[in-house]
Amino acid sequence: MMNSLSSTQHWTTAADPELAVTTRGEVPAQDVTRAVRAITRVMRRHHLDSPARVRVTAPQGYDEPTLVQANIRTNDTFTRVQVTGPGGFAVTFAAERLDRQLARRAGKEARGAWPDPARRPLAQITETRPIIRRKDCALMTGTPLEASTVLDAMDYDAYLFTDADTGEDAIVTWADPHGVALARQRHTAAADASAELPLTASAMPVRVVQDAAPIFAEDEASDALCAAGLPYLFFTDSHSGRGNLLYRRYDGDLTIVVPS
Repeated sequence: MMNSLSSTQHWTTAADPELAVTTRGEVPAQDVTRAVRAITRVMRRHHLDSPARVRVTAPQGYDEPTLVQANIRTNDTFTRVQVTGPGGFAVTFAAERLDRQLARRAGKEARGAWPDPARRPLAQITETRPIIRRKDCALMTGTPLEASTVLDAMDYDAYLFTDADTGEDAIVTWADPHGVALARQRHTAAADASAELPLTASAMPVRVVQDAAPIFAEDEASDALCAAGLPYLFFTDSHSGRGNLLYRRYDGDLTIVVPS
């Protein structure tokens, strides 16, 4: 179909929804073709005709996986999946994950247990890695239920938002095995048994983290995350006073999400 790609390619036909594939690095042509066919099949199965965006990132090293991300917008609702895997299998994994994600959004499938076996674990102790991407975001103000819905729809491990009940910045994350954890900057649950089930996000129990978010400068947060081997870190920025989310990327470097 085409040689190894490093640019954006678009396919639009009368029969298929618009699909744009972006590649990074030396991605074989057959993987691009596989992505178009696999994602198109999923969208047809769910009767979707909205545009889709797929990004395929080639591995940097021989033993590293391929990273695939797919984004679909339907009726002003975003759905996203991100998954890794060996070579062309990563595209298949992404299509299967997107299929399950869309089925879950339609109420046809329950969410699986956490930790997710399809997720490459990013929790490892390393030397301090650089923050190479900064996301300035207008945070959603909402309830833990609303934040958990975004967490699921966008296939995130953690989601930063402003808690409507307290006005504090907060995150929701997945918790073992079928629940959600809510961490606020300062407002925490009482340290008793009732703190385990203070809220529900759909059918999922929500556990309020009983420790206030640590206060760090960005460089201190990077040191803390890497030294402790954490996949992400929610903290209060010592300069702005706002809640920030620092997380490890698949390439090992860091991204920070800050309120705009």
